[in-house]
Amino acid sequence: MILVPADLSGTLTTAGAFSVPVHDVQLTPDELHPDQIVSGSPATSSLELGEGRGIWEITPGVVTDVESDEIFVVLSGRATVAVEGGTTVEVGPGDVCLLAEGARTTWTVHETLRKVYQSR
Repeated sequence: MILVPADLSGTLTTAGAFSVPVHDVQLTPDELHPDQIVSGSPATSSLELGEGRGIWEITPGVVTDVESDEIFVVLSGRATVAVEGGTTVEVGPGDVCLLAEGARTTWTVHETLRKVYQSR
């Protein structure tokens, strides 16, 4: 099932597909759990495009997370993602990143980062 926000409902076609202006679309603010914030005042927002997929954004700061099995493409912004006991990757516009289920990560967001993602 694809969830289409009311302001995007006109983008549906007869083929059952739709497009979203990923750089300009309005996202809905989400709440970070205070325990996730390491430093700064990061804020997140998102738009669900269906089960396990959507557009997500985070403002500068440092946060921790426990990941789901996910692939994402960075649309804008930059961050360093450090996996506890594993690797550290730098991500920026156009980069594709894979995250493993259960990976404990620390995100250092240098510039507001927007990504499109698919997770299980």
